[in-house]
Amino acid sequence: MGIVEAFIIAIVEGLTEFLPVSSTGHMIITSSLLGIEKDEFTKLFEVSIQFGAILAVVLLYWRQFVNFARWQFYVKLIVGVIPALVLGYLFSDTIDKMLESPMTVAISMLVGGIILLFVDKFFNKPVIQSEEKISYLKAFIVGLWQTIAMIPGVSRSAASIVGGMSQKFSRNLAAEFSFFLAVPTMFAATAHSLFLKKWQHFGEVKKGYEIILETRDNTIAFIIGNVMAFIVAIIAIRFFINYLKVYGFKIFGWYRIIAGIILLILLLTGVIQGDKAL
Repeated sequence: MGIVEAFIIAIVEGLTEFLPVSSTGHMIITSSLLGIEKDEFTKLFEVSIQFGAILAVVLLYWRQFVNFARWQFYVKLIVGVIPALVLGYLFSDTIDKMLESPMTVAISMLVGGIILLFVDKFFNKPVIQSEEKISYLKAFIVGLWQTIAMIPGVSRSAASIVGGMSQKFSRNLAAEFSFFLAVPTMFAATAHSLFLKKWQHFGEVKKGYEIILETRDNTIAFIIGNVMAFIVAIIAIRFFINYLKVYGFKIFGWYRIIAGIILLILLLTGVIQGDKAL
């Protein structure tokens, strides 16, 4: 992966991480279209640039994250992230294999799109309008919904937002709590990929940070990736919340369906190489 490719992937990450369209799916598609080899650094890069997106949430909602008098907020995030931590640890290798599967992404995009077309009708009687009213049990249930996004193409944002709406959160609150929950979830994933996970890199076992620091290009790509993901994610979050308040999820459903169909066509015609993950 070169610097230009890293720049493009980071923009895609920032745009799609907090929209219900699947950032992982879009990065897989973009990497395939750009002809980027799916080596260990590419996989590491696509996870580690989530750190920039995390910082965008913390900046935009800094009053929530620095209000230490309201310790219940932090407990809810811890409770909500437990399912992802447990299942991510247990099924890490399976998830890594699915990340190489454009066909998994295509099917997930289609199914998720159909669900988003009707989600506003399914959950149209919200009773919880503020984070203070969210119980620990409801936070845990939303966390369970979030784990569905371990399947590439599902969208962590979509899964957790639908999970929140199923617990009678308002659309706006469901989206915001999804952003909040993304911080510990994505921080854990990034920290694991950088400091704990053992990567097979050119026949050697290395930690993620060692791969990043191995060459000047890797280090520059990592820095640029996080900076761009941070900047673009700020714009995407602001747009999404404002749009969601007025129009709901239907446009994202249609987008996912169209993108899924296009991806299937590209796979079936050989423009994008398929896989054996399914």
